[in-house]
Amino acid sequence: MGRRRERVRTAIRRLRSAQRREVGEFLRWIENTDNLVHLSVLVFVPLLIALVTLLSNAIEALPYLLFPPLASGAYTLFVRPESRYASPRRFVGGITLGALCGWVAFVAAQRLFPASTFTVPPAAAAGAIALTGIVTWVLDLEEPSAFSSALLVLVVEMGTGTITLQPLPALVIRLSPRSAYVLSVLLSTALVAAAFVVWDKTFYERRATYLYGTTHGDDHVLVPMRGDDGVETATMAARIAAAHDAGKVVLLDVLEDLNPDVLAAHRGEGDPAAVDEAGAERVRRAAERLDKTATRLREQTGVPCEVIVASGDPAPTTLDTADRANCDLIVMPYETADGALSPYVRRVLSGPIDAVAHRSTGTTDWRRVMVPVVRPGDTAHAMVDFATRLAGDTGRASVCTCIGDENARRGAEHRLANVVEAFDAPVETRVARAEITTYIQENAKAYDLVMLGSSGDRSTASRLISPPTFRQIRDVDCDVAIVDRGDAGR
Repeated sequence: MGRRRERVRTAIRRLRSAQRREVGEFLRWIENTDNLVHLSVLVFVPLLIALVTLLSNAIEALPYLLFPPLASGAYTLFVRPESRYASPRRFVGGITLGALCGWVAFVAAQRLFPASTFTVPPAAAAGAIALTGIVTWVLDLEEPSAFSSALLVLVVEMGTGTITLQPLPALVIRLSPRSAYVLSVLLSTALVAAAFVVWDKTFYERRATYLYGTTHGDDHVLVPMRGDDGVETATMAARIAAAHDAGKVVLLDVLEDLNPDVLAAHRGEGDPAAVDEAGAERVRRAAERLDKTATRLREQTGVPCEVIVASGDPAPTTLDTADRANCDLIVMPYETADGALSPYVRRVLSGPIDAVAHRSTGTTDWRRVMVPVVRPGDTAHAMVDFATRLAGDTGRASVCTCIGDENARRGAEHRLANVVEAFDAPVETRVARAEITTYIQENAKAYDLVMLGSSGDRSTASRLISPPTFRQIRDVDCDVAIVDRGDAGR
């Protein structure tokens, strides 16, 4: 019975772990703005068309011929919410004017050619398109679906229609089919436009808050104080944490080969008499160094700072301390070994917590930050978020990407716009026709910091064929930070 229960518990743990991984994968996927808007199209456009269909079934005067321009226009609204055509005013006004122009053209053609045997006079079709083009152009309401509604109004059957207002059943409005069509276009487009405005203002424009993990996290920062760049790296961590009201910094020093009893005695636990003086002195010096740095950070940034002295294997101890101290970001000094990242840095970057490896040139002021972006996604959003935090109100982040062919420029500009448009801070975008490492090396002098994504999401074969960018720009004349989104951050 005990073994069976254990197997059930193990199966449940595995199921929950798989569910967390699936949720994490979905969140990473939906952070790509293109994926988000296409998912919105698949959800909201069918629901809105279903609602209009329901109204058409309930109100006889709402013809089904309004669906083609409505569906195509709604798709344009949601799939390109930042484009010039994604305007509720243009959507409602353009499509409604198209139907109105078609109606006017039909009436004019009937009066000019009363003996015509055509169901739809060719002059009416030509006039509808021409008039729609002129009116929407003059009024700056050009909308592709307007030409569809201009033609469809021509094929509405002759006769009269009625609209009954349910709250006032005695009130009956008699309209011709074409006038009813124009009115139905106005009402249905207004309904869709209202839904779009709600989606755009309450979700899409605030998607960074809901979807991008760093914008509402990464405010409790652990800093392993290693090497000579510890103070500069701790300052960077404090600047990142200071962007959030709940921010704090935890300074960590890991003493290898230290008897755990020494740390227990330093905390007032255990028997002090059993502790060797040399070990106790190491702990005191480490604690004093951390306290001195913590005091400086509090004075400079106003961020609360804690200090922790630990012992053990550095990388596992760092990750364990971050978990115990409730830290969601690790900012550590950059270390190399044999021309590559040190085993410590690689282990922390590949861990479950968001991490930044900082190579310092001695500066503690990062007002100009370059963020090269290869592809959109959670790492790109994290880099832009950290860059805007460091640049502050008086600085600027520059998000760039490189292309090899001029035909790729429009797509690259669109990708960069999707990455940066969710951030309120001043961010500029640049698309350069150059090789990425060459571009960074030629422009790095104009910046205080270059922020790069880690190669953790690339395959081994890809890294062998094309080494990570940070390995190819060792000599750039500014700070470099490598950003990795941990599994927990995803």
